[in-house]
Amino acid sequence: MLRTAAIPQAVQDAMNEQVKNELSSAYQYLAMSAYLESITFPGAAKWMREQAQEELGHAMRFYDFIVDRNGRAILQAIEKPRAEFSSILEVFEEAFRNEQRVTSEIIGLHELAAAQKDYVSHAFIQEFLMEQVEEEKTALRVVDMLRMAGDSRSALLMIDRELSARKGDL
Repeated sequence: MLRTAAIPQAVQDAMNEQVKNELSSAYQYLAMSAYLESITFPGAAKWMREQAQEELGHAMRFYDFIVDRNGRAILQAIEKPRAEFSSILEVFEEAFRNEQRVTSEIIGLHELAAAQKDYVSHAFIQEFLMEQVEEEKTALRVVDMLRMAGDSRSALLMIDRELSARKGDL
């Protein structure tokens, strides 16, 4: 049986770490959703649930890629996510920081694939890099809107309604 070229061990290990990172992000976004539900922001909670689903999808894409390259996906423990926040603004500020962290992780993975001359993985990771530009932009846009709203309950309710739509750019 013909098999595709195996993924280099260092890249496989790093991608397994990225599976963990993506699952951890999904878990954190789900915890954020639960918090937002508890303070009656159902639109923002829905936005975070969809973000969690997106991160799960990313984890599975890395998992499948490892398997497709004749590697072995090895799942790792993830930490308990943060559950308490002081406000909807703090939740989205944390989401923005999380996206920045993910970008940094993906850049490191991209650099490793290049150093290993694993051009197939390098090309695969490129798509995630481009997506992170959008992820950071979107999270920061919500942070900016929430900062503008301040303590205005009506403005926060309008933002929550907008977040419930979560289709395309904000």
